[in-house]
Amino acid sequence: MSAKMNGKKVAVLVENGFERVEMTGPREALEGEGAEVDLISPQEGKVKAFEHGEPGEDYKVDVELGDAKAEKYDALVLPGGVMNPDKLRTNPDAVKFVKAFFEAGKPVAAICHGPWTLVEADVVKGRQMTSWPSLKTDLKNAGAQWKDAEVVVDQGLVTSRKPADLPAFNRKMIEEIAEGVHPGQRAGGSKRL
Repeated sequence: MSAKMNGKKVAVLVENGFERVEMTGPREALEGEGAEVDLISPQEGKVKAFEHGEPGEDYKVDVELGDAKAEKYDALVLPGGVMNPDKLRTNPDAVKFVKAFFEAGKPVAAICHGPWTLVEADVVKGRQMTSWPSLKTDLKNAGAQWKDAEVVVDQGLVTSRKPADLPAFNRKMIEEIAEGVHPGQRAGGSKRL
């Protein structure tokens, strides 16, 4: 185990329907570098993963969203899965939690459909991002510069397209979290447009 992430605490926000590997892959990578990772959800007790659209196993919720405080975490990870971010973006507490990381300049990593919640939090304008291809228009309409790349990093915001991109996503996520607060991450983004 490396000491790169010792002392770092990372929130992984999910709802029922998250893509399993997009939660377990980043969590294992972070824990492997010494980070403490909490699975946070509006669900009480357990939350259900999906695998390629099919219901999968349940995972223990470490902290219920109503009890989670963004200031206690160094970074946020948003896995994909179609249902997961669609539910999160309609939950005002989830949107407020996500936005708090941007307001504090903390790193955020979102993969696949995960950026949908970022659109609702109004934090993508002026940002370079990628996502699952079906989110391209949503992100562009919200002011993001969308790229088709395995990983895109913009001032502490890390995005990737799909599970196959996880190795690159995990490397960049760890790098950005290890760097800490990014002043350009604050809501409003990098102002590159």
